[in-house]
Amino acid sequence: MSAQQTYDEIGEAFEGFKALPLAQYVEAPSFLTLVGDVTGKKVIDLACGTGFYSRELKRRGAADVFGVDISGEMIGAAQRIEQADPLGVRYEAGDVADLSPAKERFDVATAVMLLNYAETVAAFEHLCRKVHESLNSGGEFFMLHQKPDYDFSGPSPRPYGFLTELTGEETETGPRVRVTALLQEAPISFTSGLARREVFETCLATAGFSEITWVPTEVSPAGIAAYGDGFWADYRANPAFEMLRCRA
Repeated sequence: MSAQQTYDEIGEAFEGFKALPLAQYVEAPSFLTLVGDVTGKKVIDLACGTGFYSRELKRRGAADVFGVDISGEMIGAAQRIEQADPLGVRYEAGDVADLSPAKERFDVATAVMLLNYAETVAAFEHLCRKVHESLNSGGEFFMLHQKPDYDFSGPSPRPYGFLTELTGEETETGPRVRVTALLQEAPISFTSGLARREVFETCLATAGFSEITWVPTEVSPAGIAAYGDGFWADYRANPAFEMLRCRA
């Protein structure tokens, strides 16, 4: 099943991911802190899903936010949320691999779980080039993915709302993994790659990015207040996510 078919089936249920402890208290606050001040900037949110980060970045002062996702169902959900509570975010269904640099350029690009769907080094590099072409000179690209050297035999993220397992398959960029979001209604699983660290670094550099920097995720103060510091010991011992920033 393709990524598009998988996410089309998930649709609006994807919004529930952000209420799980790992997403609510680690992923989202870490990523938004990494992106930082977007006041007055033009932002393209790649693999935007139902628009969670698109909306957050618009609320935080971005002058313009354009969300792109390969899933028409996801984009439909994002547009319905926009219609119900207008923020001025634009959305379009489309493949990042087909982005047209002639249309417009942005100051900031964001991507949560995008590059891990490239199964060959050539496809990975192509995505990086497309993002680079969409940015103004000096623009920044911020990413969040599963940690490349995550220890599958170490502490599990189950207490935080997710499972992550190796499928036993390999692609050119690294092993394939199955991630399951333990939603109350029903668990939802999807499969993607786990690209090696050198694949990220080499492809981004080849595409023209510089200042490539890995940044760890952190548990937010709100997460510690909600669950206590000890609750997060397993995550700190074996973080599921890691972030990247670089400059065009």
